[in-house]
Amino acid sequence: MITEQKRSPTAAPVDQSFIEIRDLHHEYGGITALDSVSLDVRAGEFVTLLGPSGSGKSSLLHILAGLIDATSGTISIAGRDITRVAPQKREIGLVFQNYALFPHLTARENIRFPHNVRKTPESEASDRVAEVLELVELTALADRRPDQLSGGQQQRVAVGRAISAVPKVLLLDEPLGALDRRLRQQLGHEIRRVQRETGITTLYVTHDQEEAFTMSDRVVVMNHGEIRQVGTPKDVYTRPSDSFVANFVGEVNLWPVTVESRASATTAATIAGAAPFTTQCGDEARACDGNLMVAVRPERVWVWRPGEPAPRPEIQLVDSGVIVESTFLGNSHNVVVESDNLGRTTALLYDGEEPRDLGERVALGWEAKHALTIPQ
Repeated sequence: MITEQKRSPTAAPVDQSFIEIRDLHHEYGGITALDSVSLDVRAGEFVTLLGPSGSGKSSLLHILAGLIDATSGTISIAGRDITRVAPQKREIGLVFQNYALFPHLTARENIRFPHNVRKTPESEASDRVAEVLELVELTALADRRPDQLSGGQQQRVAVGRAISAVPKVLLLDEPLGALDRRLRQQLGHEIRRVQRETGITTLYVTHDQEEAFTMSDRVVVMNHGEIRQVGTPKDVYTRPSDSFVANFVGEVNLWPVTVESRASATTAATIAGAAPFTTQCGDEARACDGNLMVAVRPERVWVWRPGEPAPRPEIQLVDSGVIVESTFLGNSHNVVVESDNLGRTTALLYDGEEPRDLGERVALGWEAKHALTIPQ
């Protein structure tokens, strides 16, 4: 059965590391693709490697798959060192962006291919292929070749082939990149469903924040061959470790700040010319000092008419300005305020929130808990 991995005696308990990557370093042509990367992934976890092009996420995935060799460092799966093990002996399923299906084989035959290579007994192979076809919802299309299937159906064949032989780990390298947005969302949910039903420990590579946030148990944000932050989607979004992460995982307002005083995790700060305000220190484990910025998401910025009280007592008045852009987004408006001291500030206003008209003068501010002081 495909669900055998959940009962496998070699699988680590869910609270222990199943994949252990230690000090992984990779260079090619004098360029550092990975800079001493270490990462732990728990059994059954869905972890997404998120970052811009050239961040090292695909290099990490390909080294894990055995397609390229690391310059140094080690990788183990379920306690077994696979750093120098041949790709076909790593018990890893891999899905590429272009799917890499065999064009002359049907969906059933593509999914069966790993069993042909491993010489799986006929009855066992047939049973597993039938189960996988049902799991990826392709039973009715099993005898069609790839050129007779849509892009989304081909992607499901690729996933089915990757999990058919019950791998210990499933790796997906931007498998939805060539699809339109609606189909990406639909198939992203299907991939996550299949992963949950099989319990396969999964690493997924993307540069798409929405994919990472909607599909993952944890997100690993990478840049320039380094891991910048690891956390749940909520933690990465609401408590970014630095200005790169804050910028990459969503729209954000960022300003350089001067810290006036600090008590525990609370910081009194100022932006040049604006009113003093209270913020939260992004990293409570160390002093929030040095070159700092304050990050406030647009949906946490409030605007209101000058002279009127703030919409909530806990909202701090920080600056004022004029609305210079107002974009209708369906259930919300995205407005840009040319502030007197902050420069351009973006706010997201939901149905019923005012003001939002071009040229209107507004006061603006935020709650202390929604302003985060982070390293620049």
